Amino acid sequence: MSICILQKGSKMKIKNLTMLLTTALGEPVNQTMIANSLGITRQTISNRIKNDSELTVSELAKIEKYFNVNITNQVKGVSSNEVLINYYPDVFASCGNGAIVFSEDKEVISMPQKFFSRYSRSKDYSMINARGDSMSPFINDGDKLLIEHCNGEQIIDNNVYVFCYKNEFFVKRLSKNVDEIIVKSDNNSYSDKIIKESDLNDISLIGLVTGIVRMI
Repeated sequence: MSICILQKGSKMKIKNLTMLLTTALGEPVNQTMIANSLGITRQTISNRIKNDSELTVSELAKIEKYFNVNITNQVKGVSSNEVLINYYPDVFASCGNGAIVFSEDKEVISMPQKFFSRYSRSKDYSMINARGDSMSPFINDGDKLLIEHCNGEQIIDNNVYVFCYKNEFFVKRLSKNVDEIIVKSDNNSYSDKIIKESDLNDISLIGLVTGIVRMI
């Protein structure tokens, strides 16, 4: 299938291209994929995004062939409904017994706002990976999680959060009592856990799960 995403004669910036390809293909398109399509490094793509550079005609042709899309004949212009976020391809939050962050390498990707259940331009967002099945069927192993970063906000009972506890990352449903936090799993095969008052200093909220990207 060939999908048209760019008006003929228009100039295309990489940050806009990633968003449009994500929308057209129905799955996230990141810097690594763009780099592979052009035969260059991910760092080069990252630097060009930071410099707000445009793609050349020959580069557009390579991308067209790689993704099997037509980017020269679209009647519509570039959509402005995009969100630039940091994606951490090597960061995993556990839906089970805990996962260590393997790397803090990140890449900038564009995501359509419709992928977020709630969105505010005053908030910061990022995307990480989920591992395990304890939050199934809400979150499956291998899903990508869109995170709205916490900035001193209190826990809202029964919302799903990514948090760090004793140097491991988790994604769970949280509720807060006066002197403890209840950690819940959606999968009934897993029992709830309690973080007691004596351990509350060991937990740090990373963000609220506001969207899930699932490959089908």
